[in-house]
Amino acid sequence: MTTQVIFSVLDASAQDHLRLACEKVASLYRQNKRVFIFCDSQGDAHKIDELLWSFDSDSFVPHNLPGEGLESGSPVEISWQAPTNQRHVLVNLATNVPAFAGQFKQILDFVPADDGLKQQARQRYRSYQQAGCQLATESA
Repeated sequence: MTTQVIFSVLDASAQDHLRLACEKVASLYRQNKRVFIFCDSQGDAHKIDELLWSFDSDSFVPHNLPGEGLESGSPVEISWQAPTNQRHVLVNLATNVPAFAGQFKQILDFVPADDGLKQQARQRYRSYQQAGCQLATESA
């Protein structure tokens, strides 16, 4: 199985990548996809958890952090640790490519307009490339 990685490239006028991630997760949820959002830290996971509750008043995305909800997990799981349930899509909000990335069919990643974050995205791009992933970019 070849993993497909799609990078959303944000320009300077675009919204921040966390809000865009929430919009993409909501869309994936409506497509009945099980999503895993990976963050660098517990604090980052809590931030995206709060944002999923508030980013769109007309959208409900069932999600949980580790230890919350049912044992099988909700359709969207947010964590700073490796996934414990099978998921279709990885939304990578971490600085680096996680070691478990290859178990996903599809990965969504982001290239923010900030130069420092853009450099980190370039490093992730190279890592995915070296792992043999199929890469694509889209404008956000």
